[in-house]
Amino acid sequence: MTVLDDRTTAATWPAAYPEGYAVVDVETTGLARDDRIVSAAVYRLDAQGNVEDHWYTLVNPERDPGPVWIHGLTSDVLAGAPLFPEVAAEFAARLDGRVLVAHNAMFDWQMIAREYARAESAAPVRQRLCTIALAKELALPLPNHKLESLAAHFGVVQQRAHHALDDARVLAEAFRPSLHAAAERGVRLPLLECRPLTEWAASPAEPRIGRQGGYGSSSYGAGSWRPSRKRPACPHPNPGRYRSDKPLKQGMRVAFSGDTSVDRELLEDRTVDAGLHVATSVSRLTSLLVTNDPDAATSKTVKAKSFGTPIVDEAAYTQLLRDVAPADG
Repeated sequence: MTVLDDRTTAATWPAAYPEGYAVVDVETTGLARDDRIVSAAVYRLDAQGNVEDHWYTLVNPERDPGPVWIHGLTSDVLAGAPLFPEVAAEFAARLDGRVLVAHNAMFDWQMIAREYARAESAAPVRQRLCTIALAKELALPLPNHKLESLAAHFGVVQQRAHHALDDARVLAEAFRPSLHAAAERGVRLPLLECRPLTEWAASPAEPRIGRQGGYGSSSYGAGSWRPSRKRPACPHPNPGRYRSDKPLKQGMRVAFSGDTSVDRELLEDRTVDAGLHVATSVSRLTSLLVTNDPDAATSKTVKAKSFGTPIVDEAAYTQLLRDVAPADG
C-alpha cells in the first residue's frame, strides 16, 4: 500500500497539466465494434484530482446485454433504461473540457465515440489518459495492470467490481495519488488525442437477441460503426524493426496479412491509437508483419521472409499492443 504524500500543492503544480479530468467507466455488451454501452459512470475531478461530483446511468442497448455474468445487467433491468441519445447531452456535459481518464482508456473512448457516432453527434473530448500507461510511466510495483492491483497498491477498496459507478470511484481514488506522484517527479502525463468518429453506417447492426455474445465475440457486417478510412500520418519516426526481447515502439510500421479474428479495421484502429503506423505493404522499412498464417504464400509473407521482417500472430500482437513504448525524444 502506498500512502499519498500530499506535499504537491497548487503553488507547485505543473502548469502543463490539465485543468480537469473526467474519470470514466463503461460496461458493454461485448468488445466488438457493433457492441453497445449498458451503463456508464463519470467522476469529475479538478486539476489536482479532487472529486467534484459523480454521475451514473444505465443505458438500454436495444439488444442482448451480453455477458450478464460480468456486469450483472439483465434484459429486464435494462428494459426501462434510457437510450443512449437520451443521456448523450448529460454525458457530454460531464466530459466537456476535461481529459477523459480510464483504465484501458482506448477501449472506453472507442465505445463512447461509437455511441455518439450512432447518435450522429460527437463527444466533447480532445484528450484521454490511460491509467495503465500512467502506472507504467511511474514504474509502480504492480503484479499486473488490472484495476484491482492498482487499487490495492493505493489502499482503495473495491466494493462491486465491474459495476461502472464503483469502478469509476475506485479509479478516481487511485488516480489522485498517481497524479500527485507524477507531479512531484515531474513526469509528463501520457496524454493521447481523441479523434471522434466521422463516418457511420446508415443501418443499425442486427441485434443479437437471446444470444450471450460475451466479451471477445466478433459480429461485424454492414452495420459496423467505423471511423473515416483516411488516417492522419503517424507523427513518430520509424525506430526500425521490432525485436522479440523489447516492446513495440511508437512509430513502428506494422503490416497485416490474411484473416484476423478481430475485425481488421478495429485492429488497425488500435494500432494507430497506440502511435504505430499501419503499412499497406511490406518493404525493408516494415517493422513487423502480423499474420495468423505465416506459411501462406501471400505477397506480404513472402516479402517479409525475404527481408527478414519479424512475423507474429494476432494473439501475440494483441498482447504487444498493451505495452507500446513511447517514441524517442
